[in-house]
Amino acid sequence: MANRAPDFIKILHTLCENEVDFIVVGGICAVLHGAPVSTFDLDIVHSRAPENIQHLIGALNQMDAFYRGRGEQRLVPESYHLASTGHHLLMTSYGPLDVLGSIGSGHDYTELVDHSEEIIVGDLQLRLLNLENLIQIKEESASAKDRAVIPILQQTLKEKQKLE
Repeated sequence: MANRAPDFIKILHTLCENEVDFIVVGGICAVLHGAPVSTFDLDIVHSRAPENIQHLIGALNQMDAFYRGRGEQRLVPESYHLASTGHHLLMTSYGPLDVLGSIGSGHDYTELVDHSEEIIVGDLQLRLLNLENLIQIKEESASAKDRAVIPILQQTLKEKQKLE
């Protein structure tokens, strides 16, 4: 992956082809809602149901995923890692992918799915967190980077509401 631009569409295709249940969150979610922000990774919250974890492992294996930031050590995600609520910061053959068991103050897939919406991107049907809840999650964050984007997301929400 060195010195190549991330290909988030290929990551999303691989996840969809492997029938992984996930919700797009973070910067890509904001962009898909029309927010003018930049991002360097794809963030997803996945269902931690055992069958889904097996689908996710298959997709990650196809993309040669391994944990980022471990120097020469190439630790690959295992089922028991992905069953946790933790954050799995991975590098794939298509770019960085953050696989999140939960976000904010413990919001997991089963809770967030009711606050998500389906959209079509090319030939992909994707589920992404709705903009109101993305803002709420960012407000819960202590990260300066997350908090800095809140005014942009709030303005994007206002603009979307004008169009409805």
